[in-house]
Amino acid sequence: MESTTMQQHPDAVVTGRTLRYRPLNLARWILWGATALLMLVAPLVFTGGFAVTLMSQMGIMIIFALSYNMLLGQTGMLSFGHAVYAGLGAFFAVHVLNMIGAGKVWLPVSMLPLVGGLAGAFFGVLFGYVTTKKSGTTFAMITMGIGEMVFASSLMFPDFFGGEGGISTNRVVGDPFLGITFGPGRQVYYLIAAWCLVSMAAMYAWTHTPLGRIANAVRDNPERVEFIGYNTQRVRFLVVILSAFFAGIAGALSAINFEIVSAENVSAVRSGGVLLAAFIGGAGVFFGPVIGAVVFVLFAVALSDLTKAWLLYLGLFFVMMVMFVPGGIASLLLMQLPLLARKQFGRMLPHYGRAAAAGVVVLAALILTVELVYKVQVDSANGTEMRLFGISFDAGTLAPWVVAAALWAAGYVAWRWAAGRVRAELDRIQAEFGGHA
Repeated sequence: MESTTMQQHPDAVVTGRTLRYRPLNLARWILWGATALLMLVAPLVFTGGFAVTLMSQMGIMIIFALSYNMLLGQTGMLSFGHAVYAGLGAFFAVHVLNMIGAGKVWLPVSMLPLVGGLAGAFFGVLFGYVTTKKSGTTFAMITMGIGEMVFASSLMFPDFFGGEGGISTNRVVGDPFLGITFGPGRQVYYLIAAWCLVSMAAMYAWTHTPLGRIANAVRDNPERVEFIGYNTQRVRFLVVILSAFFAGIAGALSAINFEIVSAENVSAVRSGGVLLAAFIGGAGVFFGPVIGAVVFVLFAVALSDLTKAWLLYLGLFFVMMVMFVPGGIASLLLMQLPLLARKQFGRMLPHYGRAAAAGVVVLAALILTVELVYKVQVDSANGTEMRLFGISFDAGTLAPWVVAAALWAAGYVAWRWAAGRVRAELDRIQAEFGGHA
């Protein structure tokens, strides 16, 4: 009787002879609904070509970062060669796309990410069987070696990889469906957004499966997992395959978006980029890599158009995150949940505001110093005149350096004071509610 009832009501829990329903997680539905709505309306608000391209790259990077987090955050496997799966998925996808254009294969362009995903999963089986024989640091070193091997192969076999120039393609193939040709950037964005949303939902659902749960156990205590009868190597192997599948989807979407795939797609630089994205956002939280992917693309695309020293800013930002916020940006957001639950967040806003103002001063000092050094040391052949924050000045004179020193001094003092006030207020709130506990 109970099993029949459960089959008719999958959301029900039977206790004795009482049928109870699990409460609807309204917050989860609101969050996913807001995410879908944001993806839908974003290109309608930001209509510029650069903005649409930026958002498309964010969508690709979100899938890539979440697939990497299946290894790092969910299973505790640090990989230095994850770009192999995305890159090889992109190469297979671009070859299939060219075959579609030549009339040799029939496949809708919108389904091409499945080709990349299956190719990524295939190499996940091939390489994962080798890499997951070991764990920890040894696993990381093996993935690095395989990454370098594939990158070297991309230059040795030009018939498949296209040599240094890579393989170009044309995404506008076949007859238009409902006027969709994937020529305009907005149509490509919506294709990426759709696959991004589906992939996010699938990877989130995976975290609640038995495999996802036992992967967490392998991350936290592999010895105990072995003791209760699970094969930790097999668990890691399966996770690598699934992770490689979603990485291949990201690679295929990249091939559609850029219409070219080169050796850079399987390089260590790209593997390092996804590692930075996952860590900056917060590998311990599902939505952390989503935040990290957005931040990374802003650095790599938007900031690179403003300054040639963008890699230095990214490196400094990463170092600061490792030193002061090792849990990533997501951990900072999660720290506010108890304040919101106790209705004390408004009490912290003035202190957060003062800390943010002090942070802006420190950031201005950093930017001015970096740009001055770059102009004098690297770009002095074009003169020392420069423009920053809407102000023109000569980097070869003493005045801007004095201003930078003053900003550093003022920012340091203000930050120490503001950070102390934030800590003191948080301690008072904790003491007040701790006393009632």
